[in-house]
Amino acid sequence: MPRRKNDLDSQNVKFTVFTPTYNRAHTIHRVYDSLKQQTYRDFEWLVIDDGSTDKTSSLLREWEGRGDFPIRYVWQENAGKHQAFRRAVELARGELFLPIDSDDAFTSDALQTMLAHWNGIPVSVRNGFTGIVTRSQDSNGKAYGRSFPKSPLDTNALDLRHRIKVRANLWGFHRTSVLREFPFPDDRDVRYVPENIVWDEIARKYQVRCINEYPRIYYQDSGNQLTKASPRETAKISKYILQMVDQNFDYFRYDPPTFAWRAALYVRYSLHRGDRDFLNYALFSNLGAYFLCALAVGPGLLLYGLDRLREVANSSSRTN
Repeated sequence: MPRRKNDLDSQNVKFTVFTPTYNRAHTIHRVYDSLKQQTYRDFEWLVIDDGSTDKTSSLLREWEGRGDFPIRYVWQENAGKHQAFRRAVELARGELFLPIDSDDAFTSDALQTMLAHWNGIPVSVRNGFTGIVTRSQDSNGKAYGRSFPKSPLDTNALDLRHRIKVRANLWGFHRTSVLREFPFPDDRDVRYVPENIVWDEIARKYQVRCINEYPRIYYQDSGNQLTKASPRETAKISKYILQMVDQNFDYFRYDPPTFAWRAALYVRYSLHRGDRDFLNYALFSNLGAYFLCALAVGPGLLLYGLDRLREVANSSSRTN
């Protein structure tokens, strides 16, 4: 029998399925419907609502009352997805932590399939792994991106992104204990922290097992809130862009274009912030990263200039 929500007061579950949401009452039913259809039932659904003003709250309260699986709904003042993620990891009762966005869905055997692959990792080495990574499909059933070169593939997030170059629309879970070891920063000054900040730190210690299956159904009808933000607003994450360049510069030789682009973004966003000290050597721990960012001043200035031209054009169009 599936566990009801009030059965969890003194018990743990295998999976915490975590959904961060903000004004997605029109799409979050995809997650709920996917969970109702799961063939594996030992899970809870933890929803952290990052300050929604739509009908999300009433919808979740209704589902809490009638669901045949545990649902926990937590509302917080708008603080950003990283704060929702941080809070969810603290509250999770599951051994395994599976995030899913509030506008996506997944196949009915998703939890069962991923758990089977997790159990396929020998117990003697499993503590060296953080979780399972799978691919995604679109709403028409077409797989996204490149396949893993083999399946299963045991690697880490940095190698996967920069050496193997498989990075688009991946999905999977981490051990909750690992996420508690590497929490998202408690940064109240930004509404977005790049998730790679955490995944890269985990990659230095733990592996992932990658599987060429695509249980996640990725929808593109809700838009990306980050892409809608102005460069001036996004500029607040410049320190995290620098961190990805500086602390992972040992991967530059495998993926120069990605690091060059990030260096240009660091310059661009630093200029938007009015930071004239962005090339202070004390900010860098890696000499190569310092020189790369110095070389990126030209491209970064160009991006900054284009941003300012767009701002002027947008301002003119609003006044006409």
